[in-house]
Amino acid sequence: MQFDRDKMRAVILRACHSCNVEDLGAVKLNKVLYYFDMISYAHHRYSVTGAVYRKRPNGPTSDQLLFLLRDMARDGEMEIRTVDYFGYLKKEYHAKVAEPEHILNNAERALLDDVLDFVCNQNTAKSISEYSHKLPWEMAEMGGVIGYETAMLLFPSQPSPEAFDLAARGMTEVEATQSKRGPVAMSSIGDFRSRLLSATGQH
Repeated sequence: MQFDRDKMRAVILRACHSCNVEDLGAVKLNKVLYYFDMISYAHHRYSVTGAVYRKRPNGPTSDQLLFLLRDMARDGEMEIRTVDYFGYLKKEYHAKVAEPEHILNNAERALLDDVLDFVCNQNTAKSISEYSHKLPWEMAEMGGVIGYETAMLLFPSQPSPEAFDLAARGMTEVEATQSKRGPVAMSSIGDFRSRLLSATGQH
């Protein structure tokens, strides 16, 4: 899967313009990207940014994010500040340019806005970090890649044995099986946010 720098840049800028600056630190930005890409893959069989995600103690992180943020700061598109947050050091992201037009399509923007609302408005960095420790994260080794083929296990329902089996076998077999038997039963994108809120006890 090829990384799309322009798509990730557009996601970052939309996140910065949509969320209050105090609500979008490094932990949350990584989770926004992770959920955005994984949900897109679960529903459409493609990742929007093509980023690689790894298992870290605070949840999934993107291999490409830090490098892109560095480039954006160097180019004057982003100011990154390190601030004190109740005794902890926290990153703040201040966008200096507008979100680019025509990079994300309407469906991608709609999904991203749902993810941004859930991650930035409905959760703290601690709660979204804890919530991200779900099956895809658990199945990976610490520091290992979290495969997109595990995306169907993100949804807050009891996964079927078939879903476990498909995730374990990898993307190629998942796609081959899907073409023969149809999609594995899972929640639609339409009710993703409400089910996440219910699963975390928020309304």
